[in-house]
Amino acid sequence: MTAPQPYYERDGITIYCADCRDILPLLEADVMVTDPPYGISYKSGHDGALARSIQGDEDTSLREFALEVWGPRPALVFGTWKVTAPAETRQVLIWDTLGALGMGALDLPWKPSHQQIYVLGKGFHGRRASDVLSFPPVQSSAWRGRCHPHQKPDELMRALILKCPEGVILDPFCGSGTTLRAAKDLGKEAIGIEIEEKYCAIAVKRLAQEVLAL
Repeated sequence: MTAPQPYYERDGITIYCADCRDILPLLEADVMVTDPPYGISYKSGHDGALARSIQGDEDTSLREFALEVWGPRPALVFGTWKVTAPAETRQVLIWDTLGALGMGALDLPWKPSHQQIYVLGKGFHGRRASDVLSFPPVQSSAWRGRCHPHQKPDELMRALILKCPEGVILDPFCGSGTTLRAAKDLGKEAIGIEIEEKYCAIAVKRLAQEVLAL
């Protein structure tokens, strides 16, 4: 069995509009960088122009499927303290959103301002630094530029990818293509899988923008 025809393929970046359960075992890559459904049935408070949630967020089965197929190879996987971390997690990075990440429980005197990133496998490199990465999130409204309910900032993804092992990056839940955009900015090859065609189309538009001058 071979992978289906790509939705997009250019400049070392490939997108498949598909369910990752159907094609992930057919693809070759070296490091996984992904923001999977967390399994918390999250409903965002974004404006009506954005979906409030994503497919498959009812449990962690999609995350576990991807990691089982991926095996011991290196991976960076976003997550939350509300569900158990992947079994082979070696370290937890903290994305500090600088105080901007929703309201949380209003009966508590603290608001959420971080997310977790699980480090799995070996081969990461670069200057040794803090496990807290401070980057502002993407603005929360569609009219201010957000195009996916769980969209991560390009700057954060570039910082993560810079410390990844060399080779092809894979994002089996690529959404609006932030991982792919960051990989392209850094001159790296990447493969993305996204089940919803509307987000594949957005990713293609983002990839058509000029490459960031670093």
